[in-house]
Formats: sequence, C-alpha cells, structure tokens
Amino acid sequence: MSLVYLILLPFVGSLLAAVLPSNARNTESTLAGVIALYCTVQTALAFPQVEHGGVLREQIDWLPSLGLQLSLRMDGLAWMFCMLVFGIGSLVVLYARYYMSPADPVPRFFSFFLAFMGAMAGVVLSGNLIVLVFFWELTSLFSFLLIGYWHHRQDARRGARMALTVTATGGLCLLAGVLVLGHIVGSYELDHVLVAGELVRGDPLYLTVLVLVLLGAFTKSAQFPFQFWLPHAMAAPTPVSAYLHSATMVKAGVFLLARLWPVLGDTGPWFWLVGGVGACTLLVGGYAAMFQNDLKGLLAYSTISHLGLITLLLGLNSPLAPVAAVFHIMNHATFKASLFMAAGIVDHESGTRDIRRLSGLRRMMPITATLATVASAAMAGVPLLNGFLSKEMFFAETVYLNASPRVAIALPVAATIGGMFSVAYSLRFVLDVFGGPPATDLPHEPHEPPHWMRVPVELLVLICLVVGIFPAWAVGRYLDAAALPVVGGTLPHFSLAVWHGPNAPLVMSLLALAGGTLLYLMLRAQRTGARADAPPPLLPRVSGKERFEEALALLTAGARALLRWTSTTRLQWQMLWVVLATLAAGVAPILWSDSLRDGGRTQLPLSPAFALLWVIGGLCALAAAWQAKFHRLAALIFMGGAGLCVCVTFLWLSAPDLALTQLAVEVVTTVLFLLGLRWLPRRDQSLPASDPSALRAQARRLRDLLIACAAGAGMALLAYAVMSRPFSDSTSTFFLERALSQGGGSNVVNVMLVDFRGFDTFGEIVVLGIVALTVYALLRRFRPAGEAMDLPEQQRYLPADLHTDLHTDLLNPRHATDTAIGYLMVPAVLVRLLLPFTALVAFYLFLRGHNQPGGGFVAGLVFAVGLVLQYIVSGTSWVEAHMHILPRRWIATGLLLALGTGLGALAFGYPFLTSHMAVLSLPLLGELHLASATFFDAGVFALVVGATLLILTAIAHQSVRSHRWHARMLEEEQLALAAVVSYADDEAPPGLHAGALR
Repeated sequence: MSLVYLILLPFVGSLLAAVLPSNARNTESTLAGVIALYCTVQTALAFPQVEHGGVLREQIDWLPSLGLQLSLRMDGLAWMFCMLVFGIGSLVVLYARYYMSPADPVPRFFSFFLAFMGAMAGVVLSGNLIVLVFFWELTSLFSFLLIGYWHHRQDARRGARMALTVTATGGLCLLAGVLVLGHIVGSYELDHVLVAGELVRGDPLYLTVLVLVLLGAFTKSAQFPFQFWLPHAMAAPTPVSAYLHSATMVKAGVFLLARLWPVLGDTGPWFWLVGGVGACTLLVGGYAAMFQNDLKGLLAYSTISHLGLITLLLGLNSPLAPVAAVFHIMNHATFKASLFMAAGIVDHESGTRDIRRLSGLRRMMPITATLATVASAAMAGVPLLNGFLSKEMFFAETVYLNASPRVAIALPVAATIGGMFSVAYSLRFVLDVFGGPPATDLPHEPHEPPHWMRVPVELLVLICLVVGIFPAWAVGRYLDAAALPVVGGTLPHFSLAVWHGPNAPLVMSLLALAGGTLLYLMLRAQRTGARADAPPPLLPRVSGKERFEEALALLTAGARALLRWTSTTRLQWQMLWVVLATLAAGVAPILWSDSLRDGGRTQLPLSPAFALLWVIGGLCALAAAWQAKFHRLAALIFMGGAGLCVCVTFLWLSAPDLALTQLAVEVVTTVLFLLGLRWLPRRDQSLPASDPSALRAQARRLRDLLIACAAGAGMALLAYAVMSRPFSDSTSTFFLERALSQGGGSNVVNVMLVDFRGFDTFGEIVVLGIVALTVYALLRRFRPAGEAMDLPEQQRYLPADLHTDLHTDLLNPRHATDTAIGYLMVPAVLVRLLLPFTALVAFYLFLRGHNQPGGGFVAGLVFAVGLVLQYIVSGTSWVEAHMHILPRRWIATGLLLALGTGLGALAFGYPFLTSHMAVLSLPLLGELHLASATFFDAGVFALVVGATLLILTAIAHQSVRSHRWHARMLEEEQLALAAVVSYADDEAPPGLHAGALR
C-alpha cells in the first residue's frame, strides 16, 4: 500500500465523519474503526520490507525546481510507531463507541479523532524535516480541538489553550532548529540528514540546533519544566486521553529524540540536557502522581514520569540505551492505554473519578478490577509483565554507564527512587479504588461495562502478559527492526530473557518494589491522619502552571498596552506608519549592502518630449496631492492626468500590454473614486488660517508630502536600477527564449502570467476575489453619515413628474423607468449600443492575448467598463431589473475555471497548471492554435469582471439606499399631509372644504 494512503485515509475519513448526521453513531464509529484497522493491517504487511534495515520511500514532486516535494519514508522505527498509532487507535475507536454519550456531538469527535490520527501518522512517516514540522503543528491543532471537545466546560477550554500554547510555541522552536539543521546539512531530506551526524556535531551551530530541537521535543512530551500542561489536558474525554498518552501527541517528542539520535546524540551537551531533563521529569512526575486524587490525574503524572524515563534513556549516550527506550515506548503504550480505558470504565459506571470516594469496586466490577490490576502491575514493573523487562533494561543502563563517579552513583539512585514512586502510585490506583470496603456514596451503582467496551482493555492486558512471559518470541523481531534506525548502525547485543540471574538491576527492582510498597503504606497512613487535606510537600514549587499563567498575563497586558499605544481609528495615521515602515524596509538593505547602483547598460538618449511628458505627470501628481484636501474632483482629474502619463510612458518604452492594462485600470478606478467621493464627509472650514490647529494641519500636510516624495523617489531609483541592468543579469532572456517554444505564445507578458507564473496569477485572482467579497460584505452594512444622505439641491426641486418617476423606481425597482425616454435619451441609447461593441472588443483582446497585446485581465476590465457605463447612465435599478449580471457567480466561475485548468494538468500526470498546445484544423479557418492556458485566462477574465462589478455596484447601491430613504420620507410626508387634509375636511363648516382653506 502507498504510504500516502496511510496519511490520506484518516483525513478523508475525518471529512466524511464531519458530514454524517449526529444520530448515525454506529456509522461514524464503524467508519473510524474500519479506517484505523485497515491502516493497521497495511502497516503490518509492510514489516518484511523494513525488518532488516529496509526503508520504504515515496516522493511526490510539488515544485521540483525549488526542491520542494512531499517525501515519505518508513523504516523500522516509523513502522513501530505506525502500529501504535493505528493499532491502539482501532481499539480506542471501539472503546469510544460505548463511552461517548448519545447527547455528545459524536460526528465532531470522530472527525477530530481521525484527523489527529492522520497528523500523527504524518509525523512518523515524514521523510522531510519541513513536512515533519508541518504535521507536528497539526497534531497540536487537533489535540487542541480534542482536549476542548466539551467546550462548554471551563477546564476543557483552559486545558486546550494551555496545551496549544505550550506545544505550538515549542513547534516554532523546532521549525527554527530544523531550518538551521537543514542549512548545515544542505538538505532537509531525512535520508541525507541521518547520515550527516559527524558533520552536524562538528558544526559551530550544533548547540543552537540542539537547544531548539530539544525545546520542541520537551514541550510536546511534557518534560520538565513544561510538564504542567499535560495534567490539564485530562479535561478531554477518556478515549482522547488514552490515545494521547499511549500512542500519539506526547509520544511525538520522544519519537523526535529517537529519530534524531544518530544526528544529535552521543555528545556531552546531549547527555546533560536530555539526560538531566529526563531524570528531573522522572522524579517530578512520579512524586506528583502519588498525591493525585483524580484517577486520570494520577495516570497523567505517571505518563510524565515514564516519558522522563524514556528521555533519560535516550540521553545516556549508550548504544543499548536507545534500544531500551524503544522497548519501553512499546510497553508503555500497552499498559497506559489499558489503564486509561479502565479509569474511563470506572468513571462511566460509577459516575466519579475521585479516588477518595471510590472503594471496593472489585466486588461489583471483578473483571475490570483484574484487568486494571494486571496493567498497574506492568506499570510498576512486576516480573512476568512487559513493564518489568524494559525497566530492568533501564536499571541496567544506569548501573553500567561509563560516567563520572558522581553520575555513576546519582543515576542508579534516581532510577530506583523513580521505580519506588511507580510502585506507590500503581498500588494506590489498584488498592484505593478496587480494594477495601464497598463505597456507599457513589453517584451510580457500579457494574461491569458492556462486553465490547471491555474488549480493548482485555487485548492490551493480554499483550502485557504475553510480552512479559515470552518476550523474545513476542517482540524480539519487532524490537530489533524498530531500534536499528535509532542506533544508526550495528545493533548492540542484548537479551530479552525473563531471568538474568542475580545482578544489580534485579536488586534495584526488588528495592523499588519493597520501597514503593512501604512508601504507599506511609502515604496512606498520612492521608488518614490529621493532615489528610494538606497539599503534598514541595509540589507547588515544582509546578509550572503558575509561571505559565503569569507569563501569559504579562504577554496579554503587554499586547494591550502596545495596542493602546499604536492603534488609532484615523486612516491617515495608519497609512503614515505603513509607508514609513515600508520605506525603512526598503532603505535598510540598501544602506547595509550598498548594492543599489547604476546597472551600466547603455541608455537611450532622453527625448525632450519624454521629459516634458514626465514634467506634466509629476505636476499632475503634486497637484492631485495638494487638491485632495480642498477640491476632491479636481484632485481626481489631476490623478487621471498622472495615470495617462504613465500609460503613454509604457507605450513609449514599447510595453503596449502594460499601457492597455493601465488605461483600463484608470477608467475603472476613476469611476470607483467618483462613486466613493459622494459619501466622504464634508471638509470642516470653520477654523481660521491663523488658528494653531490649522497651522498644525499645514505642517502635517507638508510632512506627508515629503514622505510621499521620498517613497516615490525611492521607487523610481529602484526601477532605474533594475531597468539599467544588462539583460544577462535578469530573467528576461529566459522568458524571451521560451515563451513561444514552451508557452505556445509570442506575447511574453501574457505567457508569463498564465503559464510560467500561472500559480502566482492564480493566487492573485484568489486575493482579488476575496477583496471584492470583503468590500461587498462591508458595504452591505455601511450607512453613510447624515450629511451625506442629503439630496443634492438639483434633485430636491425636480419637476413633479420626474420626482414621481424617481419615487416609483426606488420603491419598485423591477418597474424602473426607462431612461431612454427621458432627458437622458441620447446618452442611454449610445451607451446601450456601446455594450455589444465593448463585448466584441473584450472578446478580441481576450483571443489575441497569447500572441498580441491583450489577455483575460484587460479583456475583463474592458467588458466591465461597458457594464459599468450602463449603471452610470441607465441607473442601478433599471440595469438590475433588465440584466441579470450576478457578479458573485462570475467570481465563482472564474475561480473554478482557473482551478479546473490546473487540476486538468494533474489529471494527465503533469505539474499543476502545466500548459499544453493543440493545433486544430478547421474548415475555412484553417489551423487554429489553442493553448490550455486559454481556459485559465478565461477564468481570469470572468473573475475580473465579477470582482470589478461587485465592488463598483456595492458602492453604487449606497446611492440607491439614500434615494430609497428619501423616497420613503416623501411617501410618509404625503400620507401625513393626506391625513391632515382628511381631518380638516371633516371638521370644516358646511359648504367650506379644506381645499378652499389651502
């Protein structure tokens, strides 16, 4: 099976689960279970190919020219983690089918769950470091959704936010470390990185890479001092907790440490950082677990402790320590998943997880009690169970480590103390919950759960027993295959025998069992004494929750202060900061590198006519800026003059495509400004020129003028430097040489837009469509100021018949008066005759665009101008009553055409938006050259038409609203006057009427 499907299938299932009805509970669980089980089987079938160091690889090219591709690889380590992700995922799905309440939104649960499974599969199967970081962050996102699944609960929301904040921040550090690591190696492909250990460890940036990568791993696997987020994630449903703690999320951090052990391990900094953090986490997590009163809280801290054990093993710089770490990852997954499910059963059947209220459940739930006892014994490291074997290997590595005398003593002591903690909290989980007299104050009467809800726990406990009794037969081959990629070479010799004779590790195990039992009895006596409710000693001091909340509060307060200092509702100040920031960003690299200079290419002599043209254009620009405050229409006219000079400049420099586009844009933007000027507030001229406020305003305008001139001069300088470069230093020759042969067109500009840079153009039209829809959405709720709602003087005193027609049109737009029979007869007739002509010109420009000046963009603007003229002369109401334009459908059609063209290339096995040329022989017409880019250009045409009309008509509708408001006011006045007249007629003396009085 393709590795892509192992990642893709869970995401597809997530989408399907999201659209299923909420009452299709069996369908949703069956869908999730079938996908997880199918992926488990396919992963198991791949074992022979990875057993002896083999690697399965797949690569999907995205942008081969930039070296960007989706790389996937499966070796023994990835195979083992895939078995955990999919195998335990299958069991959790079956368990969740009976755990989740019918009142819960089950489709959302299974949708998030499958997406989480796919993200974790992406992490372990990634063959590229950047791809790994991408899926890494997806696991943080979907774990946030799963932890906050019961979003009506405050603890769920807080736990989800805390988990996302910590792990996503660590993910950013990981991304930075990966970028530096790829820079050192020269590649982000894991195949290249894993063999470059000597190169990386000898590089001066090694320590930087190490710290950044470890921050990502430690935050994800809840290592000290970042362990505080994991207990708060227990607000998630128990199936999520079981899956998150056993096979996903927190295991991602130790997976990363194991994956990069051949590259970053076996150094002094690695030993002290990884080993030190692992030892602290082992002890802190185990110590805290003993004092928890919540079943899931106890298991959460025990997970932290065992993750610390795995991390400590990976930091010991011993060839056998990574093997023990991989073995404990496998064992921990089985007993921890079964324990969480057992805790969920207790909560589900008794109604509480409070250990202080639970007691004697072995009489009411004997099978569950037995399963929980065996799983707890495996967690404690009792012989003949799988946890005992990996813990023995852990003890052996701490005893036989070649280290300094202090470390050689401290490590076995810390390991033994950690083992004692493990025994103590395991005994508390079993004896305090299932032992003792039966509880009498439980919310529900406990009983055994449905059989199929218990089956996943039974299977996992069976694995604990089989592995503990027959380790070499049960897991020997699989452990060898999983550990070989971690050690990065020859696998060291080790034995999985149950009995190795009397030795130091066995003594440590016996001490841990005896000491843990004694510790449990002491703590139990303390809890029943006077200080039963006292907080555990030292625990608040090692908790990072308070520090996290303090840091979050400081960041929030700082952000609010910065927002108050920098934010403003005045557009002028916002534009000032944007222009200044852009100007600084442009000047800084020039001053830093001194790279802006004359390109040296011989320039054409400056023509006096061309110089005069630019003098006129510059004067128009300055006049437009000056008049913008005093006379807006004059400023618009001057701005149009400057735009016209730019059009002529493009023609002068042999760029007819740009000139044509600029001219069409000038027309559209002029109409846009004309429509917008109507709604601007009037200028306040009440202040005398000598007033200090007026003087400050003049100074501000002078400052803005100087900044604008500086920005414009900088852009002119950049343009000059670019255009004066030799052609050999630019990409111009590349496009000139390949436009016809590879793009099928002689118009280089158009071929660049729809072929060579078609992906860029696709992104630009998507942005254009989003902008148009945003403007439309904003203007739908826009209500102008009161002074802008006043009718112009010439409309207040219209003739009675025209006023009546206007009133009728606005109240009944489907019966709008035809302007062709009024005083606008001549313009209306001319504009309607112009519409088919503009459509013909647009069609002509569209067809010739691949070889001559034109194309979909300018054709769309020309056609849009023809339609806009109808609105201007005939009126919005009349046009929309007679023409069904529907701009939003134009936008949707354009996007679908452009996307369909790109997907069509993928369907034939070519990269996205690859263009192809076909030659058609038609009767009478002869040979017709048709490029597939024509359909893409048609999408550009449709979207430009839709976006232009949507923006312009959205503004035009403000006038319709204004006139409609005045029409309603007029109607209300007429009704009020009629009522007064009627009342006067009723009250007048006989023979005298109100009409005579008027």
